[in-house]
Amino acid sequence: MSDLAIFDREILKLKRQRFQDYFADYDFLRSYAAKLMIERLQDITRSFENCVYIGSPVQNDVLEKIKNEGQITDLLSMDTLFPKHRLPLSIIGDEEFFPFGHGKLDLIITNLNLHQTNDLPGVLIQIKRALKPDGMFMAAMFGGETLWQLRQSLQFSEQTLTGGISPRVHPFADKQQMGALLQRAGFALPVVDSEIITVTYSDIFKLMKDLRGMGETNIVKNRIRANTKKDLFLTAGQFYKDHFSDDQGKIEATFEIIFLIGWSPSETQQKPLRPGSAEKSLAEALGTKEIGAGEHP
Repeated sequence: MSDLAIFDREILKLKRQRFQDYFADYDFLRSYAAKLMIERLQDITRSFENCVYIGSPVQNDVLEKIKNEGQITDLLSMDTLFPKHRLPLSIIGDEEFFPFGHGKLDLIITNLNLHQTNDLPGVLIQIKRALKPDGMFMAAMFGGETLWQLRQSLQFSEQTLTGGISPRVHPFADKQQMGALLQRAGFALPVVDSEIITVTYSDIFKLMKDLRGMGETNIVKNRIRANTKKDLFLTAGQFYKDHFSDDQGKIEATFEIIFLIGWSPSETQQKPLRPGSAEKSLAEALGTKEIGAGEHP
């Protein structure tokens, strides 16, 4: 593993392997993200021949709906784990070492896994290279507002008890950063938007249980390896309840899901007009009078 790595990917695999039998009980965010990506696919008036879906867990009915609604001929699923219940057309692969040749795919979909890659710009470049000209990339990933209440609560607790802080909630990119990374990777016509989902829990321990079930607990490489004392979570839980509770006394956990769409460049795609080539002014188009700088209406 590179010394520049942020995340311990081997620990991620071990944790996800440990809870693989229970993924279906904790997949509400992945299912919701898949639903919204299916809605976006319905708005795209074209078909796709070769597609790869990356993300775990994934159920056969989800894949079938993506295939049908996205007008996809062949849909392959890829994950770093061997599927517990073997899916049709599934392979083991790693996003950080994308196992597809240049220009082989029409559509690549990733669902809530890019936030745990060490070289996100490099992963996006690999994905773009694997697309055919005018191929599409669609992704859902956790964004910068995710778990901000938990981060603040743990930082307060650790600062109070030890006088310092350590990384306990890993960093997330925001929409502006992801838009810039899509452009940097060479995607055409990039689109970035997000949704905020608020989930309520009775206490911090129920939230942590859900995060374990999702395979989303701390995998930051320079995390503290020793077992965390319960006092830290008790203090964090009280701070959480005091500052981030709803009117019924339940704590609120924010999850931001960023949705990305980008296209592999092609000569057939629409291009922006050359500056100064418009045949009508904006004032004419709006049916108003044009007023020069310094003039009074």
